[in-house]
Amino acid sequence: MFSALLYQPLLNGLIFFYKIFGNLGWAIISLTILIRFLLIPLTLPSLRAASKLKEIAPELEKLKKKYANDKQKFAQAQLEIYRKYKINPAAGCLPQIIQLIILIALYQAFAKVLQPDGDIIAKLNEVLYPFLKLPAAMVINTRFFYLDLAKPDVFRFSGVSFPLPGFFLLAAALVQFLSSKMMQPAVKIAQKEAKKTPGAQDDLATAMQTQMLYLFPLMTILIGFSFPSGLVLYWLVFSVFTAVQQYFVNKGLLNNGGRKT
Repeated sequence: MFSALLYQPLLNGLIFFYKIFGNLGWAIISLTILIRFLLIPLTLPSLRAASKLKEIAPELEKLKKKYANDKQKFAQAQLEIYRKYKINPAAGCLPQIIQLIILIALYQAFAKVLQPDGDIIAKLNEVLYPFLKLPAAMVINTRFFYLDLAKPDVFRFSGVSFPLPGFFLLAAALVQFLSSKMMQPAVKIAQKEAKKTPGAQDDLATAMQTQMLYLFPLMTILIGFSFPSGLVLYWLVFSVFTAVQQYFVNKGLLNNGGRKT
């Protein structure tokens, strides 16, 4: 089912755009943009929820002061606030989870059919739809700027025994960090207020979002060292799209039919 619903359609979409542009890099960029547009109905509500958390930050600060000595009552009151404004504190995780699921499917596409050895075209034609099948003598162009999209985006310098992250890999991690940071509901303010409470404990939402802020960029670096750079390119474009979308949500331009709130 996973293959029929994700792996095979993504691979066929990739080849469809490759036939249009004749370049795998531009095919990945085009497929990524298409995926992001298709996912807007799922991701936009979660981005709006993250933006709403900024609006209720003052109310949460008041609750921290009111129930400074009773963490259980504070947690209950906090959940009531979330229910009142119809906010899911874990909503910001949804776009990241979706990214990971699609990433797994794309990884299978690269790992199984875009290896430098073996009969690549024959393997591709096994899963391609009839109207997308490729000529047996065709050679897939995996070059995109300095990248070989079938290999990791790492630099190796003379005298350096370990690989260093390449430009696209670093850019993907940076954009992922900025994208996650834009989804933070005034994290610094919330952390500052949390330090005033006994034990200096962050509330649930703040703790989760703080972890996301650093976890996903770190994951981007780690997976980029072993995954094909085509996935890094996908991750970069996906994150840029998410950051732009979150920017407009934060500005209120994608809330209530485009009316700023």
